[in-house]
Amino acid sequence: MTIRYEANPPKILPDVDVEESIKKFIVRIKDISKKCDAIHLTENVLGYERVSPLEVGKIIKKEIPDLPITVSLRVRDKTEKEIFEFVENCIDIGFSGILVLMGDPSQTGKLDSGEIPTFTIKKLKEKNLDAKIDLYLSVSNKPNFSKLGKKTGVKPKGFMTQVVHNIQQVQALADNLKDFSVIPIILFPSQKNEKSAKFLDLNLESYSKEFEELLKKSHKITGDVLLTSPNDFTGLNEFLSKTNL
Repeated sequence: MTIRYEANPPKILPDVDVEESIKKFIVRIKDISKKCDAIHLTENVLGYERVSPLEVGKIIKKEIPDLPITVSLRVRDKTEKEIFEFVENCIDIGFSGILVLMGDPSQTGKLDSGEIPTFTIKKLKEKNLDAKIDLYLSVSNKPNFSKLGKKTGVKPKGFMTQVVHNIQQVQALADNLKDFSVIPIILFPSQKNEKSAKFLDLNLESYSKEFEELLKKSHKITGDVLLTSPNDFTGLNEFLSKTNL
């Protein structure tokens, strides 16, 4: 049974001390890792340049060796060579899994490479890299299951979902993807995350009332959930401190 926390490495901004941002980020990870079982590091969320998850992941593994870490791999702006280098680095650092996804368009103008997540998984498996690290693909919170053949056909370890809205979505995913690990992503509801909720078309008021039940039932169904709270670390940290999961 696993509760993961989604962590976005610090943005790289012209007037911000990157080293200081990394130190603060590591302190937060040390803190929240006492309340959850694993960490998922993202890569350049929304296409903004951030500190590499490999860089911060290496520090985390030194500071908290037993903490499982999964990481997002954007293929949109990487060549095949860069993808293989990324994966080899993940294995060397000791990450437990990689979520292979297209990624949002780059905000810095970097051109698409033409790489596709399903083909990436296929190529990684041809090199037997799936024996060294778990490979995941992303999936909608309410997919057309009859059209998931390409994704299921490359046989990833499992799927990390878009942010789920209700328990019915989680149950449908678990029922239809029985041969795979399913990791639902769940948004922590707070006023600081209101912008994210609106973007995800979530009614924050009603969603907030059902959140704890959604989290516990999802965890019971899949055995593995990923909590995201992009703008409210403190709120989620406090929630995990007082909640028995």
